[in-house]
Amino acid sequence: MSDEIPQPKFKRVMLKISGEALMGDQGYGLHPPTVARIANEVKTVHDMGVEICMVIGGGNIFRGLAGSAQGMERTTADYMGMLATVMNALAMQSALEGLGIFTRVISAIPMDQVCEPYIRRRAVRHLEKKRVCIFAAGTGNPYFTTDTAATLRANEMRCQAIFKGTKVDGVYDKDPMKHDDAERFDTVTYDEVLAQHLNVMDASAIALARDNNLPIIVFSLDEPGGFRGILAGQGTYTRVHG
Repeated sequence: MSDEIPQPKFKRVMLKISGEALMGDQGYGLHPPTVARIANEVKTVHDMGVEICMVIGGGNIFRGLAGSAQGMERTTADYMGMLATVMNALAMQSALEGLGIFTRVISAIPMDQVCEPYIRRRAVRHLEKKRVCIFAAGTGNPYFTTDTAATLRANEMRCQAIFKGTKVDGVYDKDPMKHDDAERFDTVTYDEVLAQHLNVMDASAIALARDNNLPIIVFSLDEPGGFRGILAGQGTYTRVHG
């Protein structure tokens, strides 16, 4: 294999992963070796010269919808979910900085002792300096998911694509974990995702991406080298577009 670094397809991207992606095989919380593995995937893309934003969900620690379903007030439950995303962001920051990558955690809820407040122009400057920016605490508002937060920040940062890391290698017409006859799409439109309820992201995130013509690349986070491979023009994925 050549040591030559391929020219990436995009110069600035948003990587959206779920909190569950950090659990490994555990049923809850953070699995440090899994966090380290994902950090290594990010490093391989950073080494290509790509500017990277990240949004990590909080479902491995607390999920607002689940809390409200059990009788907790939705607003309170959502704020607790936002705080969970800060914990995940700090864990990822630690893993990335252990690999020598300068990283900033930028929170929509100010907590100056542990991370920066969200100031768009400052965040853009971090990206220009090749720092990885991890956007935490969602949008800072209840009733919005981290999918919507990722799409919002991707637009604000002028990312060229959102990379949605999942457990499967693209978008299927039904759950491939449960149905052997599930069919994978190479490409699918925003409107098809919404009409067919394909569960790529929630509806508000898809609509926001559609309105700004921001492509979403759905790929498997469990595939070693998958993130880098797609940016180098290889790999299996589904592209959601207009």
